[in-house]
Amino acid sequence: MDLRTLGRTGMRVSPLCLGAMMFGAWGNPDHDDCVRIVHAALDAGVNFIDTADVYSGGESEEIVAKALAGGRRDGVILATKVHAPMGADPNMSGNSRRWIMREVESSLKRLKTDWIDLYQIHRPDPTCDIDDTLGALSDLVHQGKVRSVGCSTFPADSIVEAHWVAERRGRERFECEQPPYSILARGVEAAVLPTCQRYGMGVIVWSPLNGGWLTGRYRKDAPLPEGGRASRVPDRFSPSRPEVIAKLDVVESLVEVAREAGVPLTHLALAFVLTHPAVTSAIIGPRTMEQMTGTLGAIDVALSDEVLDRIDTIVAPGTTIDPSDAGWTPPHVADAWRRRRPVANRAGAR
Repeated sequence: MDLRTLGRTGMRVSPLCLGAMMFGAWGNPDHDDCVRIVHAALDAGVNFIDTADVYSGGESEEIVAKALAGGRRDGVILATKVHAPMGADPNMSGNSRRWIMREVESSLKRLKTDWIDLYQIHRPDPTCDIDDTLGALSDLVHQGKVRSVGCSTFPADSIVEAHWVAERRGRERFECEQPPYSILARGVEAAVLPTCQRYGMGVIVWSPLNGGWLTGRYRKDAPLPEGGRASRVPDRFSPSRPEVIAKLDVVESLVEVAREAGVPLTHLALAFVLTHPAVTSAIIGPRTMEQMTGTLGAIDVALSDEVLDRIDTIVAPGTTIDPSDAGWTPPHVADAWRRRRPVANRAGAR
């Protein structure tokens, strides 16, 4: 595969990044099978692996360690993430210095490595000062435990704030962002991707197949297939939701576009995100060997302006059909109480 430079890190990564979220109890519990998937991806030219502490409660990191044993580690750009809860203790989550400094040691132990090439903050944490987060990450870089740091699913304003703080306080800066991006979820085109370009950040997009929607697995007037995401999160696929109906209509249109372009829908979807000049790499998150090998051909697909224009007419640029695909909802949107003064202050209000 032709490699791309990850932002300004100097690290060269493959345009497809092997995501390990489905390795372990969340997806494929067969460790040996997962190891074979990793080895097949590496043999095909993928040199970039992304996981997270929370994936299957750390099991994913342990599987990745097994796959990289025996001399494979040095040839891989290895990324993991921190933020999500890893236990019942309320301080075993978030972006605090206390948690980051503790959890990185756990990830290093599970991954059986002395360093992490890219350590990412999995989601924003409005309760934590970004300077505290960047200070902890900077110390990890200086200690040699982490090579570069990044963020995931951060809104554009939070990315800008982080860069401002890094410059003013002399902290390590976020070198890349990992946002949700697909034909069905194009919201990041409006501000996040241009912001990343402005700051010279790498972009590693997650869910470029929109959780399987862009594989053709879910079709209009067809029953939901057994197993997979539809079984684990049925509400996201319920035909009672207007967003689901809209997705089904869009998929039918995209199937026709892919047919006329002479490529599988999966390749069309991956090629679409890789075409954006801000995007460095797209994460593929296979559960099976068939799913992994079915994505590799996408790197050889070049979409014409005509095809891209047709996609724009089907899903307008900057549009996310289902808001739940955004990956993160700001607390002031999610929690009504944050938008309302205490009742005592509203007494007598009309």
